[in-house]
Amino acid sequence: MTKCYLGIDIGSISTKAVIVDENNQIILSEYVWTEGDPIGAVKNICNTFKEKLPNDMVIDAVGTTGSARKLIGAITNSVVIKNEITAHAIGTTSIYPNARTIFEIGGQDSKIILLENGVVVDYAMNSLCAAGTGSFLKSQSQRLGIEVEKFGEIALTSKNPANIAARCTVFAESDLVHKLQVGYKKEDIVAGLCKAVVTNYLNNIGKGKKILAPIIFQGGVSKNTGVIDAFKKATGEEILVDKNSHLMGALGIAILAKKSGLSKPFALDINNIKFETREKECEKCSNRCEVILVYKDGKLIDSWGNRCDRGAVKIDE
Repeated sequence: MTKCYLGIDIGSISTKAVIVDENNQIILSEYVWTEGDPIGAVKNICNTFKEKLPNDMVIDAVGTTGSARKLIGAITNSVVIKNEITAHAIGTTSIYPNARTIFEIGGQDSKIILLENGVVVDYAMNSLCAAGTGSFLKSQSQRLGIEVEKFGEIALTSKNPANIAARCTVFAESDLVHKLQVGYKKEDIVAGLCKAVVTNYLNNIGKGKKILAPIIFQGGVSKNTGVIDAFKKATGEEILVDKNSHLMGALGIAILAKKSGLSKPFALDINNIKFETREKECEKCSNRCEVILVYKDGKLIDSWGNRCDRGAVKIDE
């Protein structure tokens, strides 16, 4: 049997997964909407992979990253559970070993990662504000009656992008309505929104950062050619977008699972397994920690959230 490795990046909006071989080449990949159900999203991906994975290949180890990495790490018995910064850096440098800057804009969050000789030297992530993310663009596309997937091609036809207030979603929406009312062309407003995303990103997440080329743009928004063009104009640099730019976190964590040297074979047939999460408040000290309990077919398999040993939960044998 040939060994392969599964990497899963579970975000609030989308879940990405890849299976790589011993040479870090992607064999299979999937991208699905999380829809508030990370376990369901992962089950769907596993069902798809089960149908497509060659019979002579076995998943030797799993790695997880993203906002629900601990939960999915527990149900897949992952050997590596890491944050998105590490995963994106590893995935990116496996393809672009000389990368110096990573721009990443997803559905609800965005980040910047600065690299030197393949090592992360600085990074920043957005705050709770959704301005300058994929969800922001999607909500504006609905207001304009334009599919967000067409934003890029429409933006590139603009000769005079509108100046849209970029500092927060509320101001941007108010400004957009005003621009529509006074007769701005839709292509100029769309181009202005793409520019606003970039302006917000560079003025907030990129503030004070030394942005050096090569610059790699990742995340779902990297598929928007209007935003790519706005980044080019704002930085004066070429913006590189890989065909698998939306999968870099999953790729990175799959590579880390392989590099760990740990073997925990994973069967993709988890559709009939019942996973359940419960919460409980620990009352053993003044911290009153919220402890998350994960059950597999009624058996406790993992827990986290306690800030001291008094809140530790005994896992079922």
